[in-house]
Amino acid sequence: MPLTYDNNKQGYSKYSEAEFTLTAPRDWTRHDLGELSLWIHGQPASVGSFIEGPAGTYTMTATGEDIWNTADEFHFAYKMLTGAGTIIARVESVELSNNWSKAGVMIRETLDAGSKFAAVYITPTNIDGSATNGCRFQARTETDASATSDTSVATTEQTAIVAPYWVKLERDIGGNFKGYYSSNGSTWQPMSWNPQFITMNSNVYVGLALTSHNVSATCEAKFSNVTITGTVSGQWTNQDIGIDSNAAESLYVALSNSAGTPAVVVHDNPAAATIDAWTEWIIPLQVFADQGINLTNVDRIAIGLGTQGNKTIPGGTGKIFIDDIRLYQTRDAAEEENPQ
Repeated sequence: MPLTYDNNKQGYSKYSEAEFTLTAPRDWTRHDLGELSLWIHGQPASVGSFIEGPAGTYTMTATGEDIWNTADEFHFAYKMLTGAGTIIARVESVELSNNWSKAGVMIRETLDAGSKFAAVYITPTNIDGSATNGCRFQARTETDASATSDTSVATTEQTAIVAPYWVKLERDIGGNFKGYYSSNGSTWQPMSWNPQFITMNSNVYVGLALTSHNVSATCEAKFSNVTITGTVSGQWTNQDIGIDSNAAESLYVALSNSAGTPAVVVHDNPAAATIDAWTEWIIPLQVFADQGINLTNVDRIAIGLGTQGNKTIPGGTGKIFIDDIRLYQTRDAAEEENPQ
């Protein structure tokens, strides 16, 4: 059973749960049953990160093959934008993980890897201080289509830019996207690729993007002076896009009777979602009974990630797999009674 979790979905509680209502059997004491077993398989923890400090300066790390072709791999820090808007940032630095590592501003329709997007990036600086690929404007104009770039029209001035440098991306009410760059944050030079027309939903994601363009290396970039104009909602949220990884969330199982409070047992590993090999989790049924559950009439089992009932503290996203949910006799005792 794949179980996808998103513990920071706007308008929802900050935990994710799948539940199953039992019809029969509901008596979990028959045949001297003593254990609930389930096998879990998560995904490695993300190496992508987004941290503010000092105030107004953001450090981001990312791996990822690229923001390109038909599906992207990168780290994204974002808020929600409704309608027209603009994002400005000063890219302070971009680590040279690859000549095409990219750090910049992005507006994206969805958080799917093949989403439509528009972005203005600063690429790294060579060891000798020269630009690798300068400041670039790229986009995906159709979902799951190949991304496109300003390569054919990029100016010499544009391709010589190195960090620190300012970038800006704006969307108007007609769906036109325009990119700009600036040495001082006040005098803006329009990109030669302007405008790009991309139809997107009214609600989009706006923020900062970074890709290593090297799946074997972690790239670091720093941003400052980030401003977003327009109708913007939500706090900064960050996650990998298109990279198989899990946020470190706890895992729990809850049992219920038709009346009363569910009994919840939490996995010993607080980052159980990042266990990336099939692992059996054995829970003694007595633990549920000790919390008041009548094991002769269990009517619901739920499996969740995060803290059940949490409605305020945001968590992360990911996907785990669950298999072989079974009841057993207490196996140590059973083996003693039936030696091989």
